[in-house]
Amino acid sequence: MMLDRYQLKSGSNLTIFEFVSQGPKGQIPKLVQLFKTNYKDVFNLAFGDKNAETGQIDDIAISNNGDSEKVLATVVATVYAFTDKYPQALVYATGSTKARTRLYRMGISKYFEEAKKHFLIYGQINGEWEPFEIGIDYEAFLVRRKFLKFDI
Repeated sequence: MMLDRYQLKSGSNLTIFEFVSQGPKGQIPKLVQLFKTNYKDVFNLAFGDKNAETGQIDDIAISNNGDSEKVLATVVATVYAFTDKYPQALVYATGSTKARTRLYRMGISKYFEEAKKHFLIYGQINGEWEPFEIGIDYEAFLVRRKFLKFDI
């Protein structure tokens, strides 16, 4: 997917990414971090503003910097980079609020035809996982890169 996105900085393990949102509210540092979970090969994607005092992710902050599509494209670029390095990884994502989860669902839906060429995409509803379908109000998302011949 060749969408406009911000330049990323990351260490060699590709589990922490930094970039800067630029818009009417100025330059806002952002962080994306992928954490191991208790499940084999499942990583939780955390995303938000970089807290200037702690250096940690603030996933509650609302920037409204007028560049949400570019920011989401940049976050997706981190998933591509991460799964290039760790092809067996499954990436779990959900918003810190229902509104943010809805925003993620809308982004996946908008670019679903392109995304499904590269990823197996699942949505969680009522605690169960199913292949992602446009128009369903999912609680969370799980993606895995398509690398193997039997991935369809």
